[in-house]
Amino acid sequence: MKSLDLPSDSQVERILVVDDTPDNLFLIETVLQAEGYQVEVADNGQDALSMIEAEPPALLLLDVMMPGMHGYEVVQCIRQNSNLPFIPIILITGCEQLDTSEQFDVAVEGFICKPIDFDELLKQVSTILAMKDSSTNAFANQRLVS
Repeated sequence: MKSLDLPSDSQVERILVVDDTPDNLFLIETVLQAEGYQVEVADNGQDALSMIEAEPPALLLLDVMMPGMHGYEVVQCIRQNSNLPFIPIILITGCEQLDTSEQFDVAVEGFICKPIDFDELLKQVSTILAMKDSSTNAFANQRLVS
């Protein structure tokens, strides 16, 4: 895997990974931690929503197919909650499971197909967090100028 530029230690990004498969959680958590990210995990959508409401992450990696509340429902709950800040979301799914009708009903920043290509995952994570940081900085600078 390629090593990517990460924020300084004082700005370590916190990522929430949600998947009902323990092996997937372990692998994704291990890869992200090795790259210097702070990682929290949840094994279902309801726990993920509770964790997000308590402390919103910088990024959410979310499995689509889970028992109970599936990933699309989690995205809709997050996007409809006006008390939450903007949270970029990457959906993780088997490409054959990708429901294009629901895909366009939810606003997400990326998709990763299983089996996971970890170089692609890290590239998307890095790119999305950089875009989020630059958008936040641009917004903050605009507020200072106004």
